[in-house]
Order: sequence, then structure tokens, then C-alpha cells
Amino acid sequence: MEKHLKNIILVSVGFLFLFTAYGGLQSLQSSLHSQEGLGVASLSVVYAALILSSMFLPPILIKKLGCKWTIVGSMCCYITYSLGNFYASWYTLIPTSMILGLGGAPLWSAKCTYLTIAGNSYARKAGKVGKDIVNQYFGIFFLIFQSSGVWGNLISSLVFEQTPNQVEHSDADLCCGAEHCTGVNATNSTVAQKKPHDTLIYTLLGIYTGSGVLAVLLVAIFLDRITDDQAEGEKKETPSLCFTFMATFRHLKDKRQCLLIPLTMYSGFEQGFLAGDYTKSYVTCALGINFVGYVMICFSAANSLCSLLFGKISQFTGRKILFAMGGVLNLACIIGLLLWKPRPSHLALFFVFPALWGVADAIWQTQTNALYGVLFEKHKEAAFANYRLWESLGFVIAFGYSTFLSVSVKLYIVLAVLVVAMVCYAAVEHLESQSSPGPELPSISKQEPNELGEKDPQTHL
Repeated sequence: MEKHLKNIILVSVGFLFLFTAYGGLQSLQSSLHSQEGLGVASLSVVYAALILSSMFLPPILIKKLGCKWTIVGSMCCYITYSLGNFYASWYTLIPTSMILGLGGAPLWSAKCTYLTIAGNSYARKAGKVGKDIVNQYFGIFFLIFQSSGVWGNLISSLVFEQTPNQVEHSDADLCCGAEHCTGVNATNSTVAQKKPHDTLIYTLLGIYTGSGVLAVLLVAIFLDRITDDQAEGEKKETPSLCFTFMATFRHLKDKRQCLLIPLTMYSGFEQGFLAGDYTKSYVTCALGINFVGYVMICFSAANSLCSLLFGKISQFTGRKILFAMGGVLNLACIIGLLLWKPRPSHLALFFVFPALWGVADAIWQTQTNALYGVLFEKHKEAAFANYRLWESLGFVIAFGYSTFLSVSVKLYIVLAVLVVAMVCYAAVEHLESQSSPGPELPSISKQEPNELGEKDPQTHL
């Protein structure tokens, strides 16, 4: 257990350092590079490239390099995005966004595969239920990983706080929130700001770049390589590019995968709204850019703590209750954001909404990933490639329409996707209940009931 746990913590801390940088930059893009929508455009390109990457790169790189070196190489792609922000323009951010996106799918697929193999390997040796061990591993991972948002956002706020960047406006002057003005009037409705001094921006980017380099070194030097013991006896040739490309789409023949598409895309929609629209149209508009980091810390802290909690209690509550809870929380937040007219005097509410959003997102991240691992245990790479593909499409759409639609319309879109996602998820559970003999245990696939007393049950992010 000690060896497996050491590797899980190493992967988690590596992702912590890497996404301390990327998460902090992502939260600032819509506010820091708002000219002609450059910031959100770069984020849209990131996830568009990630879609292309999801179609063929993960299985090839994992087969060729193994999980460890796939993670290391993909992390290097993320560092280029920090470097591109030093001289932000269409000629620097867009190419580095593409590089980051191409490395994104292999990174997450390799991480998911690594944690699943490690969890099931330990479960076989210890005589425990694989799905429970994998759920715990993903809970540990997300506890550490989601805290990256705390550190990344704290760093940005502490750095930018050194220069006053807003002029006091009365509540009556503001046009923020769901009614946030767009187009020409947008500048007049937003809190007048001075862009942080270049020295502060370069200081922040230097910290973020160093954090990414530290992540690469940590994983490359200390993480153990891992192989799937069950696949050792049946090694096959690495599939061709065309075969791998089609494998992602062949996986869509599984009706359950098709039904999970709206739920997976919703993860991109809801995160995209928070990062691209809430930070700009609510926080920066009413309070100033130096508050973005502090507000997003609430999201990350709630997300991190609840990830561990839900990873542990899912074996007692079952995933259905948790998914229902996530849906209700997001529904309440969306309605609240539609009705709320943010003012500087409403300071507490700026922190409450992202905290509740973080609780819901912890459910989407831990339980959706675990659900994929349970349902598609024999096709892990293709399943997680689909997960990243459809989640990325949600990000692309959310960031893509960010500069064209009003905030209220975007909230209604997120609401509609949530409703469709929950209906389709209910259909998946119905299919599972029909195909599983006997009472359903939390997070168990239709292929697992015969194996529960043995060594091979799986769950996975």
C-alpha cells in the first residue's frame, strides 16, 4: 500500500504544481487579455486542440511511452502556455494554446489509467474491492489537485494587489452580472481599472513557469513506472494511428457512452462559465481584477475538500444521490445568478456562489470520472479519451460564444445542458439496473457482480 500511495501522492502533487500555474492563468484570461476577446479565444483554442488530441493521441502515447513518460511529456506542453503569456498576442497565445491542448488529452488519460491500474493492482493483492480503492485514489488525487486553484489564485491576487487597480463606483453606476453590458457599453459598465504593471505580470508568469518546471522534474525523477498486470499476458502491437483514431469513435457504439455525452459536456460548460464569465461579468466588473483570485479560492477550496469527502462517502451513499445533489446545487446557483444584481456592497455573495459551485463541481469530477472507469473497465483508454473529448467540446463552445452572447443567455444555455445531462444520466442508471442481476451497489458496472468477491472490480476517474 505504501508504494502505491506514494505514487498516487506524487502524481497528485505534480498536477498540483502544474495546475497552480494553468488554473491561475485560466481564471485571469478573460480579464487580463480582454482586448478583442484574446483571452477567451486562447482558452477556446486550448480545448479545440484537446478535442483533436483526444481522438488519437492518448492510446498511442500511453502504449509507446507508458503512463509516466506520457505525463512528463504532456506537462511540458502546459509550460509553453505560461511562456506565451509573457508577450500575449494572437501570434504567441494561439500557437501555445494549441500545443497545450495537444498535450492535454494524453496527460489526463495517462493519469486516469495510472490511478486505475494502481488501484486495481493494490485491490488484487489486498483482497479488497477494486472500485472502492480506485474511488479512494481519485478522491486523494482531487483533494490535492483541486487545491491548485487555491494556490494559483492566491498567488495572482497577492501579486496584483500591490498596485491599486480600480476606481470606486457607486452601485447605481454598475451594470454587472446577468445584465452585464456587452459591446461598446461594456467598458463603461465595468469598474475602471488600471492594467497591472508589466513588472507584476512578469513576476506572476515567472512564478507560474517555475511551478510547471517543478512539476515535470518531480514526476520524471520520483514517479515509478506502472504496467497493467492483467494485460501482461496478452500484449499486442501498438495500434496504428488510423486504428486508434477510429477506436475513440467506435466506443460510441456503446449506448451508455452516447448517453453520457451531455453529462460530460456539462462539465466543460459549467467550468467554462465560472472561469470565463463569472470572473469577468461578476467579479472584475463589480470589484476589480485583484479580487478574482480571492473569489476563485473559495471555488477551489470547496472543490478540493468535497472531492475527498465524496470519494469516500460514495461507497455508502451510492452515486445516484451525489449526482442528484450536484444537479440541485448547480440549478440553485444558476437561478441565483440570473436574479442577482452584483454590487460591491454584496461582498459575501461573490464568495458564496463559487463555493457552492465548487461543491457541485467536485461531484461532477469525482463521480463522472469514476463512472467512466466502472462502466468501461475493459476499454479504459478509449473511454477516457471520449471523456476528455466531450468535456473539451463543452469548454470550446462555452469559451467560443463568451464574447458574443449576453450573460443571461449563457446561463440559460448552462441550465438547459444541465437538464439534458441529468435526464440522460438517469437513462444510464436505468440501463445498468436492468442489466445487473441483484441489488446494485454504488458505482458497480454490469460486468462486475460476478467478480466482487474476488480481485478485479474497478472504479475510475
